Amino acid sequence: MAGQEETEKKENALVHYLRDTRAELRKVRWPSRSEAWSLTKIVLAVTLGMAVFLGALDLFFGWVLRGIIDQNFLYIALAGVVVIAIAVSAVLIGRGEEV
Repeated sequence: MAGQEETEKKENALVHYLRDTRAELRKVRWPSRSEAWSLTKIVLAVTLGMAVFLGALDLFFGWVLRGIIDQNFLYIALAGVVVIAIAVSAVLIGRGEEV
């Protein structure tokens, strides 16, 4: 029995991988052209929205940091309010996940 296993030719790992990949790709349900375009528009809108949001955050925090460096009390107070708001938001979000 052991001699028979040794004489059998083993399948190349690369060929085995390619066959399995081809078999899996046959199972995939590809979206239609209209579905693909709708999903592309959603991705572009979310990407643009996040870029604007992160740009606004960068602008705001740069503004606050510039004020702190200049030792302007208004900016220091604003930074404190922002830190407290972030802490309160984190606590409220944490409580909401426990329910």
